[in-house]
Amino acid sequence: MTNHKSDLLRVLDDRGYIHQMTDAEGLDALAAKQVVPGYIGFDATAPSLHVGSLVQIMMLRRLQQTGHKPIVLMGGATTRIGDPTGRDESRKMLSDETIAANIASIFSIFQQFLTFGDGPTDAVMVNNQDWLGKLGYIELLQEVGTHFTINRMMTFDSVKLRLEREQPMTFLEFNYMILQGYDFRHLSRDMGARLQMGGSDQWGNIVNGMELGRRMDGADLFGLTTPLLTTAAGAKMGKTAAGAVWLNPAQLSHFEYWQFWRNCDDRDVGRFLKLFTDLPLEEIARLEALGGAEINEAKKMLANETTALCRGADAAKVAAETAAQTFEKGQIGGDLPQVAAPAGGINIVDALRELGFAASNKEARRKLDEGAVKVDGVVIRNPQYRILGADDPVPLSLGAKKHGLVTR
Repeated sequence: MTNHKSDLLRVLDDRGYIHQMTDAEGLDALAAKQVVPGYIGFDATAPSLHVGSLVQIMMLRRLQQTGHKPIVLMGGATTRIGDPTGRDESRKMLSDETIAANIASIFSIFQQFLTFGDGPTDAVMVNNQDWLGKLGYIELLQEVGTHFTINRMMTFDSVKLRLEREQPMTFLEFNYMILQGYDFRHLSRDMGARLQMGGSDQWGNIVNGMELGRRMDGADLFGLTTPLLTTAAGAKMGKTAAGAVWLNPAQLSHFEYWQFWRNCDDRDVGRFLKLFTDLPLEEIARLEALGGAEINEAKKMLANETTALCRGADAAKVAAETAAQTFEKGQIGGDLPQVAAPAGGINIVDALRELGFAASNKEARRKLDEGAVKVDGVVIRNPQYRILGADDPVPLSLGAKKHGLVTR
């Protein structure tokens, strides 16, 4: 256990959230004596965030749990530009209507994890379009642009790596770090934000914002980043062969979300329990120590807890019951993902893709060729096979862990 004075840093440290801090002692002292408003920025490029954003969401939850104020910053303006960090190509432009709809959809996710309201530690969601959209270009250049040098901007990985790969970077994207820095300055001045948090790839952007606030307003600001999260197998968190693990049920069923956590690597169980659940550390230590087949109980606990947080206790219960029926009792669970077959039936390749069991037709055909696909318990290898809808749903399985239903 750590020796931090504040509950905030003690919890973050003990649960494995901290990678870098700009001034650990200063932030610890501040958090021990007063409410610290802190924020994390999120893009609005899709109607849902995915599991790759869950560490950041949980960081805001920990901030609130330890008596501080979470600010969810939605990038209504910066989504129009696109953060070049870790990207090799420019992001396609989205309409104002699409961005607004995405933000409204994403808000429903945060309502599961945070308590919103007007109190001193209640969470708030803000949109940087509200201030960045009002900035005149000349005003921005005069007021903010003078605090950024091209020399330094060229040293940031988001710029340097793109140029080294000879991938074009637009001038619009090049301005992203200036606007993100201005966000910190604005939230500091208008909402009292003292802390910006983010992934380790955001370190340069966070430091930029801190320095801008100091130069323009003399503000004493702090930055904290989380480690780059990969699975024990080295995969990027939040992605699977079939696509992203979405947090919104409209993009991914409760059962599939539950199954993602249930199927995690044995080596990841303890770390994921610390990061993604509210279970006490003592209980996590007990679960982490389980060996052999008993580790599956820890995985079920992980799946139950994470699903209850994101989707609600009822969703977790139904997903767990569906899994028990499907995998342990040999029955058809009612909450399995479904695809509807038209009158003439549905091609098995299309069914695998639409259920999310394969990311492409090519992958679906490969799985068929491997003998990994079963329809109602019978191995099917023919990619032209059609599944006809019936009064009772027809089970479609890929391997031992992916199960779905074909309905009328």
